[in-house]
Amino acid sequence: MKKALFYGILSSAFFSFTFVFNRSMNLTGGYWIWSATLRYIFSLPILWLLVGLKGDFKPVMEEIKRAPVAWILWSTVGFGFFYAPLTWASEFGESWLVASLWQLTIVAGVFLNPLWGKKIPMKSLGTILIILLGVFFMQWENFTKGVGKQSVIICLILIGIAAVMYPLGNRKMMSVCDDRLDTPQRVLGMTICSMPFWILLSIFGGVFHGAPASTQVFQSLMVAIFSAVIATLLFFQATNLVRNNPKQLSMVEGTIAGEVIFTLIGGILFLHDAIPTGIQCIGIGFILVGMILNCRVAAEKE
Repeated sequence: MKKALFYGILSSAFFSFTFVFNRSMNLTGGYWIWSATLRYIFSLPILWLLVGLKGDFKPVMEEIKRAPVAWILWSTVGFGFFYAPLTWASEFGESWLVASLWQLTIVAGVFLNPLWGKKIPMKSLGTILIILLGVFFMQWENFTKGVGKQSVIICLILIGIAAVMYPLGNRKMMSVCDDRLDTPQRVLGMTICSMPFWILLSIFGGVFHGAPASTQVFQSLMVAIFSAVIATLLFFQATNLVRNNPKQLSMVEGTIAGEVIFTLIGGILFLHDAIPTGIQCIGIGFILVGMILNCRVAAEKE
């Protein structure tokens, strides 16, 4: 369990590059559709190479042929319907704003348990509520001052969709694959099967917005390496280690809250985002406390 938690926290650090780079591309005029599609287009050959060098590509294709409809459906849900709205949300707020709202995925992950005939882990709800309370404090001033309230609401809707799609697609694909594929193989298979969605979206982007700028292409490549490959492999490996224990699975999924801290630091250093106010610092504190308690509860369960 400790290894799964470590992988989860580490993945949150690499996932934070998504929010920072997506916001950076938005600020320089990059179209959100290209930010989304290029990430997966670039990550495909990288994953293909990683799996191919180990001679593990053939089992991936055999699994896809075994259940092609399920693979295409849940890969599109877990990657396409997750990342497209998450990238679009970068147009409506700073990088840390999007990252903090993204913590809704923790709640979604917990309440998806009944779909697999498993109980909601009630003891883990306390730490989840602490994390979400931190998110609430971070957004408090946006609502009380009325500044950017509409943008926050749009962000909330888009990220609410993404927050459900990501754990749903991930868990469904774990059920489809069972133990027949390892994490890199499963991520490669999902990337391949989500390509029809990304190709259609890129055609739409090309027709209505033209080709992406070279700076957006480069930053999308960085997102592909750090987030789509490294972070996704780490996070999927973490959830795979505890997939049969709903309590521990929810706790590992809760480590994604670390993205808020890492994104906030990255935004200040690289995008010159404003330093958090006092109440926002309180929110950050709640998130950190929630993560620490999450790890402590997990350790006690071992």
